[in-house]
Amino acid sequence: MNITRREALGAIAAVGLSTAPALKGSAVNTEKTLPEIQANRPAGPSSRRLVPLPFDPAKLRGLSERMLVSHHENNYAGALKNLNKVEEQLATITKETPGFMVAGLRERELTYTNSVILHEAYFANLGGGGKAGGSVERTLAETFGGMGRFEEVFRATAMSLAGGSGWTILDYSFHSDELRIYGSSGHSQSVAFGAPLLVLDMYEHAYALDYGAGAAGYVDAFFMNVQWDEVARRLERAKQASRAMKG
Repeated sequence: MNITRREALGAIAAVGLSTAPALKGSAVNTEKTLPEIQANRPAGPSSRRLVPLPFDPAKLRGLSERMLVSHHENNYAGALKNLNKVEEQLATITKETPGFMVAGLRERELTYTNSVILHEAYFANLGGGGKAGGSVERTLAETFGGMGRFEEVFRATAMSLAGGSGWTILDYSFHSDELRIYGSSGHSQSVAFGAPLLVLDMYEHAYALDYGAGAAGYVDAFFMNVQWDEVARRLERAKQASRAMKG
C-alpha cells in the first residue's frame, strides 16, 4: 500500500501503544498486567480472514495474473493484516491511554477497515464479461441518461485520480435513495451512508505492473472484466435494505 506521511505518523502512534513501558500515563494500565486487562474486557472482533480471489487470475483480459495476485497477496492482504493488528491494540486501551495514541489507532482502524472492504468489493466485481444487462443496466440508464453516459462519467472520475491514488465508486446512497459516483483520494474517504456497487481501485499498485503510467489502458481493461451480475446483486441488496430501513 502507498503510505503517506500522515499514515506513517499514525503507524508510529500504533507501535507506541503496543511497545510502551508500563509507566504512569502510558498505554498500559499501571495497576494491572496486560493479561488481566484482556481477561476483564469484552471480547473484541475476531481476526478477519483473507477472502480468496473469486476468479481465475490467469483468465482476465488485459489484467495479468502477476499483477492481480500481487495486488491481492500484498496490498489487500497487507491491509487485512494491519487491521487485525490495530484491533488487537485497540483492545488494550484504558482511561490512561494518551489521547494521541487512541486517535492514531482510530485513524488507522478506519483506513484499514475501508481498504479491506473496498479491496474485497473490487475483486468481487471482476471476472465477468464486461456486459451489463437487466435491472442494473436499466437503473444506470435511468439515473445517468444511458450506459454510455454512466461510463463516461465513471471513467472521467477514475482518470482524475490517475498518477495519484484512490478509488472510484458507484454507490447506492441510502440518504437520497439514488445512485452516485464518487471519487476518493484515500481509503478513509467515502460516502457516510451508502453501499458500494461498482468499485475501481485507482492506486498505482492496481495497474503499474501492466500499464506503467498508462492508467487509461487499465480502466479499459477493468470495464472489459466487470462482473455485472455481482453489481446487480449488490444493487438489489441495497434496495432491499433501504426499504427495510423505511419500514
